[in-house]
Formats: sequence, C-alpha cells, structure tokens
Amino acid sequence: MLAFLSIFPSAISQNLKKADKVTLGNLQDEVRFLADDKLEGRRAGTAGEKLASDYIISAFQKLNLQPMGEHGSWLQPFEINEGRQVDSTSHFIINSRELILEKEYFPLGFSALKTAQGSPAMALQEKDVPWFIDLKEQLESAQANPHFDLDEALHARVRDCVKKGATAVIFYNSSKITDNIAFNPKDRSTAAEVPVLYVTKDGRRKYLRDEFASMEVKIAVSMSEKKRTGHNVIGFLNNGAPSTVVLGAHYDHLGHGEDGNSLYHGPDRMIFNGADDNASGVAAMIELARLIKQAKLKKNNFLFIAFSGEEIGLFGSKYFTEHPTLILSTVNYMFNMDMVGRLNDSTHALTVGGYGTSPTWGSLFTRVDEKKYFLLKFDSSGTGPSDYTSFYRKDIPVLFFFTGLHADYHKPTDDYDKINYNGELQIVKYIEKLIEDLNDKGKLAFTRTRETQTGTTARFSVTLGIMPDYTYGGTGVRVDGVSEGRPAFNAGLKAGDVIVKLGDYQVSTLENYMQALSKFKKGDRTTVEYKRGNNSGEAVIQF
Repeated sequence: MLAFLSIFPSAISQNLKKADKVTLGNLQDEVRFLADDKLEGRRAGTAGEKLASDYIISAFQKLNLQPMGEHGSWLQPFEINEGRQVDSTSHFIINSRELILEKEYFPLGFSALKTAQGSPAMALQEKDVPWFIDLKEQLESAQANPHFDLDEALHARVRDCVKKGATAVIFYNSSKITDNIAFNPKDRSTAAEVPVLYVTKDGRRKYLRDEFASMEVKIAVSMSEKKRTGHNVIGFLNNGAPSTVVLGAHYDHLGHGEDGNSLYHGPDRMIFNGADDNASGVAAMIELARLIKQAKLKKNNFLFIAFSGEEIGLFGSKYFTEHPTLILSTVNYMFNMDMVGRLNDSTHALTVGGYGTSPTWGSLFTRVDEKKYFLLKFDSSGTGPSDYTSFYRKDIPVLFFFTGLHADYHKPTDDYDKINYNGELQIVKYIEKLIEDLNDKGKLAFTRTRETQTGTTARFSVTLGIMPDYTYGGTGVRVDGVSEGRPAFNAGLKAGDVIVKLGDYQVSTLENYMQALSKFKKGDRTTVEYKRGNNSGEAVIQF
C-alpha cells in the first residue's frame, strides 16, 4: 500500500479506463464552468446563482432525470432575509441641507423608526431636542481597556440621553481613533426609543465644524426588511422503489464577499469562484447521477439536490427538509459532497463525517476498505457546517465527504486550476462503490451522535449544547436541536425555543449569544430566558 501511495496519482492518470477518462473530462468541464468569473462567485439569490442553476438543470435534463422542485419545476425557491435596509424616505437635514446617506451619515441598526426635529446647539444638551454626542473622550479613555464593548457603550449612552430628555442622538467622532461604527443590517438588539444617527468624518467636516453653533435639524429614520430569493435545484431518478437516497452538494459560494464570510482582507473587490467550495462537490454529484443511472441500481430511488444558501447558514437544505418535495420519511440515507477537489498528494486523506449516524456505516467501510485509494479519517458527528446537518436533524443517516481545508479556503484564490481532478475522480468512484454496496441493505437504521459547535469570533470554553437555527431572522437565537445530557437539555430547553437572555446578557443575535457564552466557565451557574411560542420561560443552567 505504501509503495502504491508513493506513485499516486500519476499512475492513476496514466492507466485510466475509457469510462474513467470520460468522468475525468466531465469533472474538469463542470468545475471550470461553475468556477468561471462570469458567475461572479455564485452568491445565493444573484444572477450568478441563476447561471449556475441553469447549468445544473441542463446537466440533469441530459440525464433524463425528472424535475422535483416546486410545481413540477427543477427549482425550489426559498427566501433569504438579509436583515434591514435604510429606506429612501429616511433623511437628515441640517440648516435646510440634506446629508448624503452612507457617505455623510447613517442610522444605527438599533435606531427607533421615528422622526425628530429641533434647534439644538451642539455644545448644549437641553430637553426636547436632538443631542450631538462626540465619542472622542469615551474612545480615548477606553484605549487601555481590553474589555470595552463599543456597541454596548452606544446603547447605554443612548438610554442615558433619552432619560435626560434627548429626542434623538447623533454620534460623531472627532478623535483620531478609528471606531469602525457601521450600519448593521442584522442588528436585532432592543430598539432605542429615539432616532440614533452617526455622522461620518466627511459629514463632520462639512456640517459639524463649529461645536458652538446652533442649527435647525430634521430627522426621519425608516427601515424595511431586505430579502432575496435562493433556489435549490432538484432532479429525481424514479425507480419505483419504496425508499429514496439523497445525494447533495451546495452550489452557492461567496460572490464578491458581500455577506462578510470571506477570509480575504485586501482592499480590492474580488470574485470568490469557489472551485473546491463547492464546484467540486456539484461536479461529483452530477457525475454520480450519470454513473448511478448507468449502473441501474433499482433498489432505491435517487434524489439529486444542488443546494443554495449553504454559505450563509444551510438555508437551502434546511428549507428542503422543512418543505420536502417528496415524503421525507421515505428517505433512506443522505450523502453530502462539500469540498472534494483538493485531495492532498502527500496525505491522500479523505474525511468521512456522519460515521456514527447509522450502525450500517461500520460494516460498510470494513467491506470496501481494502479497495480504497485513500487514507480515511472518520468523524462520528451528524452535525457540522454543511448541508448533511439538516438531514441528520430529521433522523436520516448521513455521510459527509470532504478533502480538507487549505490556504485558498474562502479566498479569491480557490480557482479551477488548483483542483486535483484525478483525486476527485477516485472519490467519485469510491462513493459510487459505497452506494452499490448499500443497494441490497434495505432501509438503514438511524442513530444519534455527539454534536459539534460552529465557530464564531468569540472564544468560549462552555456551551449550552444546542444547535442554533442559522436561518432565523428574529430577535434572539432559535434552538434547532438540543444535545442529550448537555446544559440546555438538563434545563428543559426544546427545539423551537428562542433564547433571549443568558445570565445578565441580552441575546439578540447568534454572535452576541456566543459573546455571552464567553463570559462563563465550566462549573458556573446562571439563568437562561427563552420564548416558547407565545409564552416566556426561565431556567437554571449549570455549565
């Protein structure tokens, strides 16, 4: 085996069968198209996503699959809530001159949606008029404080101003300290009682140069929900069998990085082509559809799903499992391919996730192990940052195939020419062999596993043991699942509960939920407040 591995994959490429050469060429063509600049990174709900979905539909049509989306189409649309956007009816007028939205001012995400006007002097803070607040002193005094939270400080300052009679709060920063204040469309924190604005440096130089001046001020803040539509692409191979196997891969990627989930920090606007993530997985799925149809495996039907919205929180797969286009209880098992294009020529490592979700998997891999081209790494968990999680949540056995992270992950450099196509060919053949071995197994048993926690910018040493619902657009964190024996389970939390407070910390978003968790350590006790339907509850948590 070691001698064989030392010449992999060069020997493979020199001794391919005719059928394998066809698969290899198809993989190259499919990844090249999906990772082309003209698709602009395939961001969910964009024109680039449509070009990709049209291509996948064409591939499914050539294979004579049946459309299994909505209303007899190939597509299953779903809504993506991007948060809120500032409406054009908003305005900020000083002495009859209207400031330019975004360039010279913007409302903060927790601003009240109200109007205000008055004749304030910048240096005076009188009742019943808007107040101007310079952040200079607060920022300078906080420079040496590693625990200073500017967002929390802004909320507190607004509350204090309102108590003292302010009808609006207008922040600006005359210091040389960069504050990074920006409009946050996903801010679901408690709304202020008055309009809250921020004047940029351009606006300050133009309108706020004289701090002793009086001025006529008119303010109106209006926001609305901003939404776009993503689309799953679904094809069906109907063998008239009682059960169906789902093979899935997400086809969306980061676009130009608009959703803030890239690892690129350069100054230029770049296209994130996502050749490995996940043009490689889609290409593998298309080729598996072709090979399975040729193999005439009749003991199961096969559903092929190209998911969108994975990069922003498993939107597409969650929507499918909540709105299935076939009876979900007939699904036998689900295979998910996500980043299968960078098999390392040195390690040959292929990670297989979901190993613990069915007792069948153990005997399956024992049977085919001697035929593998890989050094397999197993992860027992049925949950993780890809679409198999949504199916595990519905008690469906899953397997997840993944060749590992690399330096180009979520960067503009994840391009077509860096894919190991010979390696991906062997992965496709390997998965096909697994499916063949499962053909006579009947309906597989499902088992629950440990659950993994998705990362965040916060560093924390404890967890509640919940799986958050990443598609939830309301205030708080909705629980999508609870791990048995963990703190949330012991406290009686259930799927569907919405966590709104942890200890003394308000929870409005997933990020500040994680920030709240970082305040605790193992052994601490606190309370969790939650909403269950129309009712509110509180429970004691022991970490």
